[in-house]
Amino acid sequence: MATDVAPGAVSGYQRLSLWWEAVPAPLPPRPALTEDLDVDVCIVGGGFTGLWTAHSLALADPSLRTVVLEREVAGFGASGRNGGWCSALFATSDAALARLHGLDAMRAMRRAMEDTVDVVGRAADAEGIDCQFAKGGTVVLVRSDAQRARALAEVDDARALGFGEEHLRWLGPEETAELIGATGVLGSTFTPHCAALQPALLARGLADAAERRGVRIFERTGVSQITPADGSSRARAVTAGGTVRADVVVRATEAWTPTLPGSERDLVPVYSLMVATEPLGPDFWSSAGLEHRATFADHRHMIIYGQRTADGRIAFGGRGAPYHYGSSVRPAFDAEPDVHALLRSTLCELFPSLREVTFTHAWGGPLGIPRDWHSSVGIDRASGLAWAGGYVGDGVSTTNLAGRTLADLITGRDSELTRLPWVGHRSRRWEPEPLRWLGVNAGLWTMKLADRSEARRGRPSRLAGAMGRLLGQ
Repeated sequence: MATDVAPGAVSGYQRLSLWWEAVPAPLPPRPALTEDLDVDVCIVGGGFTGLWTAHSLALADPSLRTVVLEREVAGFGASGRNGGWCSALFATSDAALARLHGLDAMRAMRRAMEDTVDVVGRAADAEGIDCQFAKGGTVVLVRSDAQRARALAEVDDARALGFGEEHLRWLGPEETAELIGATGVLGSTFTPHCAALQPALLARGLADAAERRGVRIFERTGVSQITPADGSSRARAVTAGGTVRADVVVRATEAWTPTLPGSERDLVPVYSLMVATEPLGPDFWSSAGLEHRATFADHRHMIIYGQRTADGRIAFGGRGAPYHYGSSVRPAFDAEPDVHALLRSTLCELFPSLREVTFTHAWGGPLGIPRDWHSSVGIDRASGLAWAGGYVGDGVSTTNLAGRTLADLITGRDSELTRLPWVGHRSRRWEPEPLRWLGVNAGLWTMKLADRSEARRGRPSRLAGAMGRLLGQ
């Protein structure tokens, strides 16, 4: 099997991922902040959360003075490096949401997530953003008896919660083979509520769209502190080039949240890594399928995810990289050679003919995980601070819902979005080190051991079940 080779003549930000290589070069950053500003809304973070919030605010009230402050360039973080799944997945399971908030609230959350997949596609079209959006659904493969038991239980749970085949259904081996030609498949679960897209093109296009609507975006502008309103002054975002005072400051920093003073234990950054093949020819696709670009995974515990790209590659990723002590986020952590090698090997197990092709790209980046695995969005009017995040890797669509919800909260509009159960949720903080390092990495190893146990023994892992209960899923 071929190992990674360096991409073509790319430099700077284009090296961040396969997706970023398609962003036109050269890429001059937008101007940095060089003065103090007084505005209505200041958004800290130029990823999907910040950009969708800015875009939604511009649509809701064009008179608002809105600025976005980004440490690097718009789309630099997970927004430009993820698997390109615009899905209805929410970090907290439906069952857990029902326990916490009730059945009606859970079902409202599910409807909102499913609707959001289409909202993203429509918004991209309306703004002229060619992000290669293709709504082909998601097929999650079953490749062992243990996975089959878990998949069927998932379908039964969905039925018990009131969701029919239009939300999630079981496919036998023959039906699965019509969608994807992977090996060793015993069946699958399928949901239509997912689209494959090119995330970096969406992020960059969204930044341009927000600017056209009057939003000011400052890049290469790191925020060192967010300060709440105190009665005598408004909320503030402090940078080396100036301080921005605003009626509302939105924290949209996701995995970089621990770098802000006072937020060191709000989220933990955990890395997800990806690889991509060279463009594959018609001989491969005639057997591999994915004609409508359904995203794909399987029912193992250690998450994997893939898509057929618009130019005929497979982009494939997964978890497994360690959590770094002290919630550290560094460029060096984007590459874990052992994990990248495992991803290539895993993909070749699914599609053995890929052993003869070249893998052209390998990259990674951090995602944000709250202590209870529960994404949240909200505003504290007394302090003038708002927030959204904790997507646990399911943020491509959830960020859009967050942005629209924040726009309603900030403008004071009472809507179905502002009554969703994640609004105002507060996760408890993560433990201090070294407990945080021990706990997060123990969880990662538990999932790895569970998959090995199931492969060896052929039945669901009790260890994984115990971990799920510990996480409240």
